[in-house]
Amino acid sequence: MESYEKIYVNPSFLKSEHGEIACENCHGGDPKDPNWQTAHKGIIKDSTFPTAEEACGECHEEITATAKKSLHYTLAPFTETIKTRANKKDTKILHEVMEAKDKHCASCHSSCGQCHISRPDYVDGGFLEGHLFQKKPPMDTTCASCHGGRVYAEFTGGNDGYPGDVHYAKEEMTCMDCHTAAEMHADGSGVMTRFDLPQRPQCRKCHADAVSEKAKTKSHITHRDKVACQVCHAVASKNCFSCHVGTDTKGLPYYKCKKTVMLFRIGLNPNRSPQRPYEYVVLRHPPVDPRLFDSYVKNALTGIDKLPTWKTATPHNIQRITLQNKSCNNCHGKAGLFLQKKDLPDWEQKANARVVIPEGKIPKAIEEVGTRQ
Repeated sequence: MESYEKIYVNPSFLKSEHGEIACENCHGGDPKDPNWQTAHKGIIKDSTFPTAEEACGECHEEITATAKKSLHYTLAPFTETIKTRANKKDTKILHEVMEAKDKHCASCHSSCGQCHISRPDYVDGGFLEGHLFQKKPPMDTTCASCHGGRVYAEFTGGNDGYPGDVHYAKEEMTCMDCHTAAEMHADGSGVMTRFDLPQRPQCRKCHADAVSEKAKTKSHITHRDKVACQVCHAVASKNCFSCHVGTDTKGLPYYKCKKTVMLFRIGLNPNRSPQRPYEYVVLRHPPVDPRLFDSYVKNALTGIDKLPTWKTATPHNIQRITLQNKSCNNCHGKAGLFLQKKDLPDWEQKANARVVIPEGKIPKAIEEVGTRQ
């Protein structure tokens, strides 16, 4: 965006309901001061973070009461994951780790303003439409800003050689069709992963027939509650390896990722529950590495093996027909689709003991190759 576009206030905003509120009520400053430089002293760029209830709560109390605890607002799972892996025996090291986390991993947080008024700070902000409030945020300038590296490219077909998600390509659905306000504003207190959030999207909400005991297809009946939907209906997704973070000579944060690879791997579900009873799930490798924070402090992640480094994933590249579901033996007997111990370097084996597929757990090829039914 041009610099002026980021700060240009559309005259229509001044006539809107939100525009009737004085600027200083949300952003501070002194409107009586004729000197713009001193009048803007103490200006609050995003008045909706970290105290959304002060800026928005007067009219939207029921939303801000939970939204300020939402996963997009707090990024709580990131914090809990890093704490779990961090060196807790040395308080100085732990402090350095959390400082590095705040500098690198907390920059993608969202807020009321960074969804409904401007682009996220992570991409240098800028009004979406001249300060006019957007009830439904435009996914290409809000969601894509933070999720563009993996999810958005998968969803829209941005990865060369891989089609966009059928919901996007054929039905023209957006992120918000599945990720509703109820989820975005939900209280995420105590939630370790997004899968634990009751308001999360679920395929069964639209495809109840596919998970029914009386499903129309034999394959859905056979795999019901045993195999996550994405195992059959997702294609390869982006996996990142060995990321190292640091700051340059000017103190600006940066990261270096060793490699990114398009892969499709099936593993065991490490957290089976009544809501997610599946034995087999799709896995994705995030850019975690024992030396992630070496630029700040050594021996930072001595608990790297406390959590799997191959995470349960729900790739946003769903297809009705995929390579693995064209026939039974496109998956059964195909060991290369399944994450195995031999695929892992030594430092990852203990961490992923709960998700790798033992040789005896790889579904065997069947005598007669079945076709999709």
